Amino acid sequence: MRYKPPGLLAVAVTAAIAVAVSLAISVAKPVEVRVDGQPMLTDVAPVRTGAETVYVPLRPLSDALGAETRYDAKSGEIFMTRGDQSLHLKIGDVHATLNGMPMTLKHAPFRVRGRAMIGLHVVQRAFGVRVKFDKATSRVDVDTPGSATAP
Repeated sequence: MRYKPPGLLAVAVTAAIAVAVSLAISVAKPVEVRVDGQPMLTDVAPVRTGAETVYVPLRPLSDALGAETRYDAKSGEIFMTRGDQSLHLKIGDVHATLNGMPMTLKHAPFRVRGRAMIGLHVVQRAFGVRVKFDKATSRVDVDTPGSATAP
């Protein structure tokens, strides 16, 4: 069997698809996360799914919320404590515990470039923070109870 180069139509269609995808990616706005009005700084961008689910790197979020986080790289276990609330998670596992009580997550925590990513709805359930996602501006506002929000 001999190699047959792609036809002009196949090359044109491939080029058109590549240009369309490149344009879509270039105009896509990254998700911005603000905790109590302050931007959350991180080296790994939040991940947004087609639905209204946003995953954020756990450590920067934990720091912004004033929580303490311990991560065991060997087992993939994450322990997050804020006030008297304690959350225990494991990378790749939908089963977690909140204050020793079992809790089932919609989606398991996962890693992106070495960072543990967690759904904001988990933090909302565990720590009583208010999470508001504005799809139009790709902005997530996380507000902790009893704190004043900066403009």
